Amino acid sequence: MDFLTTLFGENIGLIFGGLGVAVATFGGGIGSARAVGMAGESAAALVKEKPELFGQALVLQLLPATQGLYGFVIGLLMLLQLTPDMATSTGWYYVMCALPVAITGYTSAPAQARASIGGMQILAQRPENATQGIVFSAMVETYAILGFVISLLMFLFV
Repeated sequence: MDFLTTLFGENIGLIFGGLGVAVATFGGGIGSARAVGMAGESAAALVKEKPELFGQALVLQLLPATQGLYGFVIGLLMLLQLTPDMATSTGWYYVMCALPVAITGYTSAPAQARASIGGMQILAQRPENATQGIVFSAMVETYAILGFVISLLMFLFV
């Protein structure tokens, strides 16, 4: 503990709690940013040829954005509980709380983007079946939601 006190000062719990906030926010945010960009490329190509499909393409592009929101919510909840006198164990626990939402967000968002891109291919060929592409993309969302729920439950039962 002396090494940690030397390295971080007296606010070790606060520093680890802040790390948890950052991990939750960055994991989901990076995954969503990459995914929305990937799906956006596909949406732009589709709308270039069929501008009337903009609204449906936008829905498919935005589906992978939710992982960033899940990470943001968990990060915000933790941020609101940070105090300078936070115990080191609580700070570490916040890092652990952040991991499920961060990892599932980081990994599921690009997978969801690929499903959304497939949905745009359906939309391009058969606009009347666009809902099927949305459902395929939404199925991947299930795993991001599970990571969010576990992080939330872990946080609530500190």
